[in-house]
This record gives sequence, C-alpha cells and structure tokens, in this order.
Amino acid sequence: MRIVQATLEHLDLLTPLFVKYREFYNAMPYPETSRSFLEKRLARKESVIYLALADKDDTPLGFCQLYPSFSSLTLKRVWILNDIYVCEDARRQLVADGLMQQAKKMARETNAIRLRVSTSIHNDVAQKVYESIGFRQDSQFKNYTLELNDE
Repeated sequence: MRIVQATLEHLDLLTPLFVKYREFYNAMPYPETSRSFLEKRLARKESVIYLALADKDDTPLGFCQLYPSFSSLTLKRVWILNDIYVCEDARRQLVADGLMQQAKKMARETNAIRLRVSTSIHNDVAQKVYESIGFRQDSQFKNYTLELNDE
C-alpha cells in the first residue's frame, strides 16, 4: 500500500470512496454533488486529502480528509481529521492506521499543536483505532453542535 496526497487528478478514484463514506453515516450518496464538493476543497486548497492505493494496481483502499483550524488558546494550528474511510475488503489491513500516521506526520510538519477527530458514539472499531495511535477522549472540554438547517 502507498499513501499519496490527493490532487484534482485523483477525483475519479476518490469520489466513489467519499460516496461510500457518506452512505456509511446514512447520508444520501449524491455522487455528482460529492465530486463537486471534493473538487472545490482540492482546487481551493481548503482541505488535505490522503488516498491509500494498492501497490500493484493503484486500487483505492481508503482516504482521509483533514481541515485546517487554529487554537486561540495555544496560538497554533490544529488539524481536524474530519473524514476517514476504508473499503470493506481492505479493512483489517492497517489502511486506516497508515492514513492516520500520514495525517499525524503532516500535522507535525505544519507545526500543529494537535489533531482532532470525532466519530459516532457507536463506532467502537474507529474508537479503538484512534486510541491505538494515541488519540485520547477529551476530558477537558465538552463539544456541542448547533444545527442551522432546521431554523
């Protein structure tokens, strides 16, 4: 397996993975809108996406997408590991671990103070993977969301 930073040339490989990721979280797939969303993030350099590819034939195995943020308290960069997905037939092959190690490396190279990640409270597998590479559940802050679509 090799991990590359995705560019616009990778959209055809990346989009089906992104659609599957959305479906995993019970979102409508919207393939064309999903492709457009990814295209905008990459073209505008609003996110960093890593793509895991099989060594022998460049079959896409998984991806992760990170968004930049900042910490006012530490005056440093923070990266939000917003999306991570591994194809079903590639699971248990350390694809997620490889993607997260690459994300961790990039965060260090950009002098970030931390990586943040959220997952479903029922996604025990993801939680174990995150904890295995050093993520810890935040015991200092509670996170809240405010949905704006319903107002």
